[in-house]
Amino acid sequence: MALSVDGHSRTVIVHVPRGYTGKRKVALMLNLHGSGSTARQQELLTGMDATADQDGFIVAYPQGLLRSGAGYDWSIPGVPLFGGAAVPKGAANDVRFLTDLVPALASRYCIDTTRVYATGLSGGGRMSSQLACDAAGTFAAVAPVAGLRLPSPCASSRPVPVIAVHGTADRIDPCGGNGQAYWTYSVPSAAARWAAHDGCQSTPTTVSGSGYTLTTYGACGGGSGSAVELYTLQGEGHEWPGGPRLPARDVALLGPQSDAVSANAAMWVFAAHPG
Repeated sequence: MALSVDGHSRTVIVHVPRGYTGKRKVALMLNLHGSGSTARQQELLTGMDATADQDGFIVAYPQGLLRSGAGYDWSIPGVPLFGGAAVPKGAANDVRFLTDLVPALASRYCIDTTRVYATGLSGGGRMSSQLACDAAGTFAAVAPVAGLRLPSPCASSRPVPVIAVHGTADRIDPCGGNGQAYWTYSVPSAAARWAAHDGCQSTPTTVSGSGYTLTTYGACGGGSGSAVELYTLQGEGHEWPGGPRLPARDVALLGPQSDAVSANAAMWVFAAHPG
């Protein structure tokens, strides 16, 4: 699918689930690639087409415009690119593109616009964090993978449900923070900041499972039903938990894979939160 926004031609891969008839409204998930990647690579990396087929939602894979190696970066307002460079002047407004993409898709498919979600890996996770702030009226919840931040300022007009997944062995965006210019504070701090922003309880509950810890901040926004959840995966690198197995060369670069949690399954269960 091609879409023109602000004079820029944009690329989006759209997967329609098996059994889709167009007679019943279905949910929509935007799945955003990481820095230096592409829409097609994100589709393969996450294996989300199969989840969409199973659970009956449309998944769209948009593509950035800023060239980065063999792929693209997202233009996140006021945030340096991977490597530390500033977003070039005149770069496309990706918040507007991704927000405009929702009604564009709704004009072609039978979409329940109250059940629109955004996820993404790394730079795509940071971009989905930005959408929670700048387009809270469009996105019911967000699910950053290896990319949770609380943008500042954050103009969201309601408590936005957030679920994040991050590995303790992530060398690209370290779980403990102290990474690149866009990655200073830790992921647990990012979850706590979102909880404070959403008006959640200040003390979270924690549950430990085989290879993971789930930290949950509930009672957000005066009983809005919102929550902030963080899955911390032991020994996982900078990858998509529960996704297809990566080639050895990618594992050597990104770190170990983990099946302790399926990111796709966890975020889809979380999507039941009211938006």
